[in-house]
Amino acid sequence: MEEQRKCVVVTGFGPFGEHAVNASWVAVQELQKLGLGDGVDLHVYEIPVEYQTVQRLIPDLWIKHRPQLIVHVGVSGMATMVTLEKCGHNKGYHGLDNRRFSPGTQCCVEGGPECLQTAIDMDVVCKRAASAEPDIQFTVSADAGRYLCDFTYYTSLYKSHGKSVFIHVPPLDPPLSFSPKHLQSEPIVLK
Repeated sequence: MEEQRKCVVVTGFGPFGEHAVNASWVAVQELQKLGLGDGVDLHVYEIPVEYQTVQRLIPDLWIKHRPQLIVHVGVSGMATMVTLEKCGHNKGYHGLDNRRFSPGTQCCVEGGPECLQTAIDMDVVCKRAASAEPDIQFTVSADAGRYLCDFTYYTSLYKSHGKSVFIHVPPLDPPLSFSPKHLQSEPIVLK
C-alpha cells in the first residue's frame, strides 16, 4: 500500500515598517526551493501584515490543505538569533497593522483562552536545530510579541488545536545562512 504524503504549510510575512524586504518571507522562499523531501507536500504563503487578513486566511489554510503542521515565520527587529515560540496570546493587540487597523476587542478570539501552547516540544526542536546547525544560535521564547506574529500564532493554534509553530528570525542584516539539515533528522512528535 502506498504511503500517504504529508502536507506542511509554511508562511512568512510581507513588508511592514522598516522591513521593506521581510526576512521571514525570504527564509520561507529559500525553504520552498529546498523542499522538505519527497514524502511531503510543501505549500508556502506570504501573509500581509493585516489583522483581518490573518483572521480569514489562517483558518482557510487549515481547511484547504488539512496539513499535519503549519509553520509560521516572522521577523523580529529585536532578535539576534532564531527564536522558537512556545505559545500564542489572545489579548493585548493595540498596534496598528499595514492598513492602520487594530482589533477593537484587542484580542484574537473572543472568549478564547489567554494563552495557547504548541503541541510541538520546542525545547527538543531547539536542541536538534542547534546540533544540526552549530553556526546558528537558537533560543526558545514564550512571548511572540503581541503584534501580527503573536496574533497569527494564536489564531493558528486555536484553529489547529496546537499543531502550529512560530519561528522568529532576525532581520536580513546581518544575513543568516540556514540549511534545514535538521528537518531531515528524526521526526518531531506532537505531544
